[in-house]
Amino acid sequence: MKQIVLFLACIALFSCKQNKETPSEEVTQSPADTTAVKEREYAVLDSKVINNEAFWGDFDTDLGDFLHSDYNRISALVIEKTIPEIKQSIADGDLTYEDLVLFYLSRIKKFDRENDLSLNSVIAINPDVLEQAKALDESTEEIDIYSIKGMPILLKDNIDTAGMPTTAGAVAFENNNADDSFIVERLKESGALILGKANLSEWAYFFCGDCPSGYSAVGGQTLNPYGRKIHDTGGSSSGSGVATAANFAVAAIGTETSGSILSPSSSNSVVGLKPTIGLLSRGGIVPISSTLDTPGPMTKFVIDNAILLNALTGKDNADPASKKLNAPEEDYVAGIKEINDVKQFLSEKRLGYFKGSMEDTLYAQAVNDLKSAGATMIELERQDIKLPQFGRVLNLDMQKDLPDYVEKYGDKSLSQRDVKSITTFNKEDSIVRMPYGQKLFYGILADSASAKEFAAIKDTLQTNGRAFFDIPLKENDLDAVLSINNYMAGYAAVAKYPAITVSMGYQEDNRPMGLTFMAPTLSEKKLLELAYAYESISHKRKFPSDYK
Repeated sequence: MKQIVLFLACIALFSCKQNKETPSEEVTQSPADTTAVKEREYAVLDSKVINNEAFWGDFDTDLGDFLHSDYNRISALVIEKTIPEIKQSIADGDLTYEDLVLFYLSRIKKFDRENDLSLNSVIAINPDVLEQAKALDESTEEIDIYSIKGMPILLKDNIDTAGMPTTAGAVAFENNNADDSFIVERLKESGALILGKANLSEWAYFFCGDCPSGYSAVGGQTLNPYGRKIHDTGGSSSGSGVATAANFAVAAIGTETSGSILSPSSSNSVVGLKPTIGLLSRGGIVPISSTLDTPGPMTKFVIDNAILLNALTGKDNADPASKKLNAPEEDYVAGIKEINDVKQFLSEKRLGYFKGSMEDTLYAQAVNDLKSAGATMIELERQDIKLPQFGRVLNLDMQKDLPDYVEKYGDKSLSQRDVKSITTFNKEDSIVRMPYGQKLFYGILADSASAKEFAAIKDTLQTNGRAFFDIPLKENDLDAVLSINNYMAGYAAVAKYPAITVSMGYQEDNRPMGLTFMAPTLSEKKLLELAYAYESISHKRKFPSDYK
C-alpha cells in the first residue's frame, strides 16, 4: 500500500515513517514504502555510551549457571504466553519468578546488543531484580493469575525509576537518578518486577528532526525484529515495542504525546493503549507536553494490556490532568473475562471504518472479519478538519515543562536543566551527543506566544480533534472508529481521547500493521473489549522468527 507521510508530522507527531493522517499540507513519500526492500544504513548503530561488560556485571554468575536445558524448558512456558498463562505455570509449580527473570535476562543478553541479531532495545537492567524475584518466590500468598504481581516489566527510559538513571536517551541526563514516578510506585504496590529500562527515540522523538525513530545517544539505534535494518521501529516508545515483540519482558510501558505508543506498537505487532489524558499520572516522567503526554501499556496480548492498566491507574493530585479528570475506578480485566461469546458481543457493536482506508488490504480484511463476526460496520467519509499549529503546542509546553520536571522530580545535581543549556552541552561533543543534529530543540528555543495566544491554539486543536471523531460517532451511534497504525493519532492526541492498536497482520515484506480503535474520553474499557474481540477472531500476531 502506498502511504502518504507529511513532513510536519515528523516534527509534530514523532512517527513520520508510518503516519498517513497528519495535520500538514506538505507531503512526501515515505522511505519505508518503497517496493524493493533494502537494508537501511544508519549513521549510528551501536551505543557509544553503554559499556556492555558493566551492563551485565551484576548478572554474569547467575546467567552462567542458567543452563541451556533450563532455557528450553522455560521457553515453552513463557514465549508468546499471556500473563494468566505464565502465572498459572507459577501457581502449578512449573515455573518460578526467578526462572522468569533469568529467562528474560538471558534473551536480552543473547539478542539485544553487539551481535548480528542485536536490537538495541534495552538501555538498563535493574540491578536488584533477581533478588526481588527470589523474595517473591518465598511468598506463600495465593497466586492471582490476573494480577501483575511478579511479572517482569520494562519501562521507557523517560519514566523515573529508583535505582536506575532516567536518561530520556540523552547524555545530558545520563546521571539523572530520580525517585520512583507515580506509575512506578503503583506498579511496585501491585508487586510488578521492574526488569529495566527500554531504549527510546531521544527526548521522545522531539529533538533531532532528521534522525531515524528509535535512535538515542545513550541507547543507540533500536531495530525492528520483523525486519532488522529494514522496517522502521516506530517511535518514540521504540524499545518498549521491540522488546515486547521479541519476548524480552512480559510487557513494557511507553509514553505518547501523539503516536508514540500507537506507532511502535503497530510497527512491532504488539498491543498498545494510549489512554485518555489524565487517566494515568505523568508525575516523574520526562515531558514534552503537559497538554498531551500520557504513559500507557504495551503488551503482546489484549488481556495483558488490561491487567497492566489495572495496575497503573490511580489519581495523582500532583498531576493537574489526573486531578482534573478524577477518573472513576475501573476493573479493565473484568469486562474481558465476561466475554464468553465473541460473536454475540460483536453483534451488539457498531463500528465506523473509513472508506479511503479500504485500499489497504489488511484493513479491508479486518473490516470484513469484524462484519462476518457480527459487528455492524458503517462506512465513513474522512472529514476535512485541520489541526493548525499543532507543533507549537509541543514547543511552548516543553519550554516550561522540561525545567519544571527537573525542578520537581529530577536529580538535584543535574547541570543541564532546560532546553537551552542542553543544546549548549550537546555542541561540546556533537559526534556522541547529537550526531543527527538537534533541529527541533532549536525550534523550541525560537518559538514564543502570549498566554492568551497559547490558550487559543490549544482550544482550537481540542475542538477540531473532538469534532473529527464526535461527528461520525454521534451521527451513526458508533461504539468506536477504526484506523490503521497511528494514522489518526494527532486527532486523538488533541481530543485527549484514548486509542488502542492490535495486530491486523503483515505486508508482503513482513512489515507489521495494526488495527486501531478510537473512542471518546474514558472509553478504555470498551476499547479493550473491542480489541480483545478482534484479537480473538483474527489471531494475527506472530512471533518474529529470527528471535526464537
